[in-house]
Amino acid sequence: MQYLPHRYPFLLVDRVVEIVAGSHVRGFKNVTINEPFFNGHFPTQPIFPGVLIVEAMAQLSGVLAFETRGTRPGDGTLYLLGATEKTRFKRPVVPGDRLMMESRVTADRSRIMKFECKAFVDEQLACTSELTVVQQQAGS
Repeated sequence: MQYLPHRYPFLLVDRVVEIVAGSHVRGFKNVTINEPFFNGHFPTQPIFPGVLIVEAMAQLSGVLAFETRGTRPGDGTLYLLGATEKTRFKRPVVPGDRLMMESRVTADRSRIMKFECKAFVDEQLACTSELTVVQQQAGS
């Protein structure tokens, strides 16, 4: 929680299991039926929304950005989602699934970092995306 400014109900990374600054990060989100969006997102056949899969991968990428640059939300630094490209959904994610995610740095320039992200359920590819985050200081 020291790496992300998000809190319930929008904190979408449950645990980071591996991180190498400047390289990659792995972590997961346990998808549970009691999450508020399931009340309205296909209630008879709940599916974890695709935009939240992308957001979870962006949050995990944010952890890697903070670690890579030696910053934290507490010092006034934020990494905002700037772009998503080539996003593809390969299978639905449902309550009870563990969404294993990985993010790898592909570019690190000035205030912008780019990442190649993948999300899996039971080793099956669920989503891929190329994400860009932009560093912002509080008040700017």
